[in-house]
Amino acid sequence: MRVAHIMRKYQPAEWGGTETALQRLTEGLGRHGVESVVFCPADGPGGATDARDPLAAAGCTVKRFRACVPVWGLRAAARRQMLAVGGNLLSFELPRLLAREPSLDIVHTHTLGRLGGIALAAARRRRVPGVVTIHGGVLDLPPKVRQELSAPVRGGLEWGRLFGWWWRARHVLADADAILTCNPREAELMSQQHPDKRIIVHPHGVHLAHHRTDHRAAALAAFPAIAGRKVLLCVGRIDAVKNQFWLVERAPQIFQRHPDALLVFAGACTDPVYGATLKREVATLGLAPRVLFTGGLPPGDPRLIGLMQTARVVLLPSLSETFGLVLLEAWAAGTPVIASRTSGASALIDHGENGWLFKLGDALSFHTALNRVLLEPELAARQAAAGARLVEREYDTTVLAGRMQALYYDLIEKKNALHHPA
Repeated sequence: MRVAHIMRKYQPAEWGGTETALQRLTEGLGRHGVESVVFCPADGPGGATDARDPLAAAGCTVKRFRACVPVWGLRAAARRQMLAVGGNLLSFELPRLLAREPSLDIVHTHTLGRLGGIALAAARRRRVPGVVTIHGGVLDLPPKVRQELSAPVRGGLEWGRLFGWWWRARHVLADADAILTCNPREAELMSQQHPDKRIIVHPHGVHLAHHRTDHRAAALAAFPAIAGRKVLLCVGRIDAVKNQFWLVERAPQIFQRHPDALLVFAGACTDPVYGATLKREVATLGLAPRVLFTGGLPPGDPRLIGLMQTARVVLLPSLSETFGLVLLEAWAAGTPVIASRTSGASALIDHGENGWLFKLGDALSFHTALNRVLLEPELAARQAAAGARLVEREYDTTVLAGRMQALYYDLIEKKNALHHPA
């Protein structure tokens, strides 16, 4: 079987949850004999690629296509930001590449919008199933986040709408043969809006063996500041949705109660304005010696796994988190977790049993959870162990990839029956 995966962004230096999920999916599919070809936009105006290519290392063929932000008069900073987060890009090269790609059995898009429309149009022309995975949430989003994502482009004239209409960009979900979500709440809402569609909850997976190998020495060598400190680790791209600013605002109270604590932010900055504001606030509060920014770390990097293994707790203060892959990774590394009450975290965490949930509007509940984790190590260890058992039981990458392969075969069979009813 040969599958084309379409991404809206792939820059290894700005690695995020979607990239991790796809890498682990394609690795697992490879163990089941499924070949993956990943189509993604070129990294920059010149089409340069990063020499470190984790997807290629995982056995994928990676093919770059030229894409653009279809807006006239957009400022350079705004254009870079749209490219950094994927935006609603347009490509005139992708349709040709998908049409010419030999022996495709499935077209699987990991983005909506114009690129998703192009992907499903290619699937229709080739008479193969078209699958959509929703990584960041569509219906299951806080009102503020949904409003920001759907806001019109400011400071320019968008000329890509006609092409969006042509590629049925607004009908990607309606045109798909199957819609995959990573949490039950998104699937429930999607079923209400598309009752005739095949909607499946397909979570992301974790390589347990990678996270159980001891990498703490690699983390200590790379980040000597963690030595002898209570590491409070927040993993995720530096972005307003990930809400690192909320932790910085509460850091003075944390350090007052736990003077040997070190707040570590591990992740690439995909929103430069937000990142600069975050660092200014750290400086203004005089917290620079107690806050560490590691920058982006590649997937499976021993330094990142070592940080998780060293950390006393992994913190996830996101405004919106439709799954929360970092929670599974923390448990696999043997580390307890505390997360804001998003739908993704709530689906994984059994409050008080394998982790702690808190409301962003209730800082006291966060501090209470943090104090218990730091001051009651036996409780923290029990919770981390309960989370690890959950990962082992339900989120192994090979098992999840086998389910995906079975779905692909079923869709192919139904598509063939539709075209050849005899």
